[in-house]
Amino acid sequence: MTERAAGAEPELVVTIDEHGVLGSMEKLAAHEPPGVRHLAFSVFLLDEAGRVLLQRRSARKHHFRSRWSNSCCSHPRPGEPLSDAATRRVHEELGVVTDVRPVGSFSYFAADPDSGLVESELDHVFVGRYDGPIDPDEDEVDAVAWVDLADLGRCVVDEPERFTPWLPMALAVLHDSLDHPADP
Repeated sequence: MTERAAGAEPELVVTIDEHGVLGSMEKLAAHEPPGVRHLAFSVFLLDEAGRVLLQRRSARKHHFRSRWSNSCCSHPRPGEPLSDAATRRVHEELGVVTDVRPVGSFSYFAADPDSGLVESELDHVFVGRYDGPIDPDEDEVDAVAWVDLADLGRCVVDEPERFTPWLPMALAVLHDSLDHPADP
């Protein structure tokens, strides 16, 4: 999350419990310990060769900064459909316009030892296909790389500290969707 400009509206997340949507609250407040459970999404972009686009989160982010993660991750705005939010953020963070489709979800909690902030999210995973130029927003992304999925799986196991804590869970959802594609 980047600093907001003076006078700009605060970014909000959609808060939830086991029964559904509760309301909304400011994003940073939801990430302060002990954390408030909220909606999120993770997007994987795959190229023609089946490689996945990774981003290294900006050093300017509030939490899990400078770690490698899926192509894009963020939160829907109150009232915004998840797929619209995923498409919007892929464009805002990476300069990419492409369609994405949902493939599953998972819940998790993670604490960032560097910032002290936490994640308590129901994360919806989306997949899109893309071959073309990437124009990352430097406030969001420090670097991008196209990576073979098998190589990524090994790296996540061998060097987990280089990656965001949600990436292994999101990868499991991605692998399951690739192993068991939905009927057209």
